[in-house]
Amino acid sequence: MTKEQKTEMIKTSWELHSQVETAYLSHPAKKDDKEWLEKQRLLLADMALHLLQTSMAPEEIKLERLRDNLHAILTISDQFLPEMGLKNMTENLYEKPIK
Repeated sequence: MTKEQKTEMIKTSWELHSQVETAYLSHPAKKDDKEWLEKQRLLLADMALHLLQTSMAPEEIKLERLRDNLHAILTISDQFLPEMGLKNMTENLYEKPIK
C-alpha cells in the first residue's frame, strides 16, 4: 500500500470517526441502562477506528499509541465477553516499557 493510499484511508477513517463519535456523544444511555451496551458498541467502533489510524499511519507505527488503542479495545470488549477476562489482560500491556 502506498503512502498516498494510507493517507486517503486515514482521511476516510476520520470522516467515519466523526459520525461514530457524534452518535456516541448523543446517545442518551447511562451506565446500567438497558441501552448501555449499544452505546458501548459505538465506543468500541470509535476505538477500532483509532486502531486503524495508528496501524495505517504512513510513518513508523507509534507503539505507545498502539498499546493505548489495544487497552481501550480490550477494556470496552470486556463488557461483551466478561468470561474472557479481557480487562485483566490489559494489566500486562503496561508492565514493561516499550523499546
